[in-house]
Amino acid sequence: MPRVIGIDIPDKKRLEIALTYIYGIGRSVSNDIIARLKLNPGMRAHELTQDDIAKINTLLQNEYVVEGDLRRQVQNNIKRLVSIHAYRGSRHRAGLPVRGQRTRTNSRTRKGKRRTIANKKK
Repeated sequence: MPRVIGIDIPDKKRLEIALTYIYGIGRSVSNDIIARLKLNPGMRAHELTQDDIAKINTLLQNEYVVEGDLRRQVQNNIKRLVSIHAYRGSRHRAGLPVRGQRTRTNSRTRKGKRRTIANKKK
């Protein structure tokens, strides 16, 4: 398995898909990286040479915010919203949907498993 900026990417997948296993890289950024480094997007990740991996590492470290730095940045943004008592911050604190979705039904991802009235939180 090739290691790109400390993350093992799957070696059997095509390069444009394998790069998306890095937090902060989606399909469009992956395709952009491949185009800038003039790599073949259809090649498998295990076909990367050490030189190609080094090029990808330097490009990601210099041009993009990914992995730990991006996670830290997102957490700091949420902490800032909570600390200034913004509406979105209060929704984060309460564990409810932040972007205006309905909560009477749905929103199970944020609210968790349903509880009966007898098991109601006090």
